[in-house]
Amino acid sequence: MAILDILKLPDPRLKQVSTPVEHFDAALRDFVADLEETRQDGPAAVGIAAPQVGHFERIVIVDCSSRPKTPNHGNLVLINPEIVHWEGYAMGREGCLSVPDYTGNVIRATQIRLRAQDPEGVVHEYEMEGYEARAVQHEIDHLDGMLFVDRVVSRRTDLYRRKTYAKKKSPKSAA
Repeated sequence: MAILDILKLPDPRLKQVSTPVEHFDAALRDFVADLEETRQDGPAAVGIAAPQVGHFERIVIVDCSSRPKTPNHGNLVLINPEIVHWEGYAMGREGCLSVPDYTGNVIRATQIRLRAQDPEGVVHEYEMEGYEARAVQHEIDHLDGMLFVDRVVSRRTDLYRRKTYAKKKSPKSAA
């Protein structure tokens, strides 16, 4: 497994539309393992999409299980995801590994029904709400060449510079 490099705005590749996955093989599962390791390496990242690491196939990983009291399906690897139904709308703050210096207010559906394949190619349907629904919509946008900054209502009033925090020193470097 490997931690992959994250593409960051203004890299034009982030605007590229991804193609459907057609081969469900060991190479796909190896890539998914690398993508998950990269997600876990990110600062509090609940999701990651293949285009963020320069791989333009329709693959996302979402895991909202670290958020207490948030309804979720755990760690999901979603291949060729498609939102087949949505309801309600709400404004919420979003951030992104590919836009590390900003967060923004984005309007998203509050409930979705999602159809996707797993790494073996088996089709699943999920009912999602709230934070998990927002995270999945955010990641699917990456597959279509969109970033959350493309969806903010007003860049003047709904885009915020992210606070920066000093990295904690590891016990080894403190000695």
